[in-house]
Amino acid sequence: MELNEQIKNETASILDEVIAIRRHIHANPELSFEEYETSKFVASKLAEWNIPHQTGVVKTGIVGLIEPTGGSEHCIALRADLDALPITEVNDVAYKSINEGKMHACGHDVHTAMLLGTAKILHGLRDQLKVSVKLIFQPGEEKLPGGASLMIADGVLENPMVSEIYALHVFPELEVGKVGIRGGMYMASCDEIRMTVKGKGGHGAMPHQNVDPILISAHLITSLQQIVSRNCPPQIPSVLSFGRIEGLGATNVIPDEVKLEGTFRTMDEAWRKTAHEKIKAQSEGLVKSMGGEIDVDIQVGYPYLENDPELTLIAQQKVVNIFGADNVVDLPLRLTGEDFAYFSQKIPATFIRIGVRNESKGIIYPVHNKRFNIDEKAIEIGMQTFLVQVLDR
Repeated sequence: MELNEQIKNETASILDEVIAIRRHIHANPELSFEEYETSKFVASKLAEWNIPHQTGVVKTGIVGLIEPTGGSEHCIALRADLDALPITEVNDVAYKSINEGKMHACGHDVHTAMLLGTAKILHGLRDQLKVSVKLIFQPGEEKLPGGASLMIADGVLENPMVSEIYALHVFPELEVGKVGIRGGMYMASCDEIRMTVKGKGGHGAMPHQNVDPILISAHLITSLQQIVSRNCPPQIPSVLSFGRIEGLGATNVIPDEVKLEGTFRTMDEAWRKTAHEKIKAQSEGLVKSMGGEIDVDIQVGYPYLENDPELTLIAQQKVVNIFGADNVVDLPLRLTGEDFAYFSQKIPATFIRIGVRNESKGIIYPVHNKRFNIDEKAIEIGMQTFLVQVLDR
């Protein structure tokens, strides 16, 4: 039987089972580094299928290993993330979240289900394998310092040594049935900025007696935009955005302080470091010039994600072979962040997007949205994408 046909037959045969797995995980979301029941469920499936695995990796992570019948010195890894987000789901579906204020709004339930289905098929095809396959079920993708960094520090890429790694991620911008991929630089580093602007509060009718942190913060946010527009080399993608400002005064009350929270993202490590220095220096200088004080905390987050060009080109050809060139899309750069980037900094890596959109079914909402959902045909496409990377060698 031709390989791609075999892959499609294998995934079709277990699709209903894997959809049920996805729905169970979706209905029972857990937040980053708290995925205890999710971990138990994943482990129970691996045990049911007699797939060797280790639990308790970085507390809630799981690592499985499928080895060829004849053995192999070469090992590749497939990774899925386990955690959900602090979002209240509003979808009217039978598998709606039963954990109040928690939702799989980024598709990690889908990723985990796809990897489990892939694992079951690969375990049954051990006599066809030419490489060992490490299964990485990772906690805490959504929260610094990122579960990937912790699992790497714990030795997940060793014993046996992993030479290449793949991950899939749902992509609501692509119609179901399509796959997106990009070689080279793909996603940005991601840092969190927290500032407290301190002034002297008082009556809004007597501003001359106060040091107004609201006014200072307004100038500060506007001023900091010059860090990117007038200091960053134009060829380097870079974003500085503030998404939260809290000044607990009133219509006639100037508060004592204002808290700001934002994010800085880029794709160049030298500029990243320079930008941090400039943000801090410019903030301190401006606030002091207006009579206030400021605390600046820049929490360094995930590095940029770079898909290994050679590995990704090979991966792209494999998905073209199985889905057709019309269904494989070249992705643009994105300044979103992903802790899979830690893996890409260590070994050749490829991060692939799986289309989940279906406008006729109203499946149109982005990730991190309370109405996010997927066309579950994407689960089959994802399993096939994983499988072709492993089996077509």
